[in-house]
Amino acid sequence: MSGFLQAGRPPLILASSSQARTRLLEAAGLAFIVEPPGLDEGTMRQAVSGEASLHAHDIAELLARAKAEAVSDLAPGAFVIGSDQVLALGARIFAKPDSMEAARDQLLDLSGKSHALHTSVALAKNGETIWAETTIATLIMRKLNPEFIGRYLAAAGEDVLSSVGAYQIESIGIELFEKIDGDYFSILGLPLLPLLDALRHHGAIDG
Repeated sequence: MSGFLQAGRPPLILASSSQARTRLLEAAGLAFIVEPPGLDEGTMRQAVSGEASLHAHDIAELLARAKAEAVSDLAPGAFVIGSDQVLALGARIFAKPDSMEAARDQLLDLSGKSHALHTSVALAKNGETIWAETTIATLIMRKLNPEFIGRYLAAAGEDVLSSVGAYQIESIGIELFEKIDGDYFSILGLPLLPLLDALRHHGAIDG
């Protein structure tokens, strides 16, 4: 069944190494190539996050567009999907933790508080973004004691390092939350329904 929507159409490329995004597109029946953009994401995030005039919403979209366009430059004619997430706790912007200790500190900071998860997706063709959208989810984390966080991280393992919030709600990360308000697919890493609509609108998939 995979790829039946794309017969005779240009190739589809996912500019990401995210397993979560790959699984979402596969489950939707799409055939695509995975091509990480090869950008220094850490440096990019640091640069745009340092711009006081940029909101978390704007940062997420800039990063998604940059990923899509970087791969699109090298793949003329193909439709390229780029996506990124930014977690905002008030004015503070979080990146993916680079160690289990950083993940622990991040969860302690988020414990008992409400934060916003901005998830952006961009579609590029011939080196230019032709569509982009950003969704916002609000997540309220339970008040967690340090001992529980330690047990959670031991059970979840280093997979949490692939999540901007050091959690994965599709598995035991759901245990961390009191309330979630937002699109499930976006929280996993990809605003899937708006993306599919855009792919149909631009003729990338059958509609």
